[in-house]
Formats: sequence, structure tokens, C-alpha cells
Amino acid sequence: MSQSSAPKKIIFPLDDEAIRGLRAGDPVLITGTMLTARDAAHKRLYALLEQGRELPVDLKGQVIYYVGPAPAKPGYAVGPAGPTSSYRMDAYTPALLDLGLKGMIGKGARSAPVVEAIVRNRGVYFAAIGGAAALIARSIVKEELLCYEDLGTEAIRRYTVKDFPAIVAIDSLGNNVYETEMKKYRK
Repeated sequence: MSQSSAPKKIIFPLDDEAIRGLRAGDPVLITGTMLTARDAAHKRLYALLEQGRELPVDLKGQVIYYVGPAPAKPGYAVGPAGPTSSYRMDAYTPALLDLGLKGMIGKGARSAPVVEAIVRNRGVYFAAIGGAAALIARSIVKEELLCYEDLGTEAIRRYTVKDFPAIVAIDSLGNNVYETEMKKYRK
């Protein structure tokens, strides 16, 4: 776990140099743009890949936030927007990373094939804090629907964010807070 307590300010989309500078345990504040997608959207993207068809969004260099936001209240871009459990996307994630996706934001541990794909593609996995959906929504300043409108909250969107709070959970070297931090508390 990183010894620094002050969050690193990072800009999305990420470049390889920025990713190399992130370490598991680093708290971050993210500004820039990210995509959103959950289970149903991942299943559709993966089906297109299997068919050799073009995806409706360019994933190269992007980060996907696993979220299904609640409806927005007046004056907000989105309603509460907390992270979804990431393991539900694990079957699809290695293929998307191999296609150029640079990272994901969600909650919970990832499978060994996902960690291997993160390392192979020099990507990163961020954890957002579950239960802080209303707080996280304050950092989302704009939402744009990109595709799969029929999926409702699971449609693919582009968020513009300012100081979105997260923690580097798995860095590009494969360091993984879900392993290292748990070991500290085992007897």
C-alpha cells in the first residue's frame, strides 16, 4: 500500500507514462472523461468481438466505470452513481484490455485472467468506494449517452468528471491491494 496519504491528481484519458506512475494503494482524484458500462453492455461488446464486428465505441486508451446511475436530481448530471461489483465483467475484460482499454473502475477483487491482462496490456484497475454513490455523483459534471439506450442505466455513456475519488487497486505491475492488504490481517 502506498505510504502517501495525499491523493494524486490524474487526468483521463490516461497515457502509458501516467499509468506507470501509479501504484496499488495510491489514492487518486480523477479529472477528465471515462466511459460507463455494466454487465449487459459488456456482453454485447463481447458478442460483437466474437463476430469480428466493429464496436460502437472506441475503447483504445479509455477507462470504463462499472456503474448504473440512478436518475439525476435537478442541478446534477447524474443521480447516485456508485460502483458495481467488478467480477461480473471478468469474463469479458481480458478481451477488452487486449483491444486497447487502459483501465476499469469498480469495486471488489478481480480474477487471475483479468490481473494477467492488466499486466500484459500495462493497464490499471481502480476501486471506487461502495456506499458513497451520492458523494461520487457530485464529481460527475456531465453525462452523454453513447449507445445501447435500450439498456437504461446500463447503457454506455461518457462521463466528464472532476476530482472523482478512487484508489489504485491493481497497478500495471500486478500489485494488488486485494491480496497485499488482506495478508496483513491474516493470522
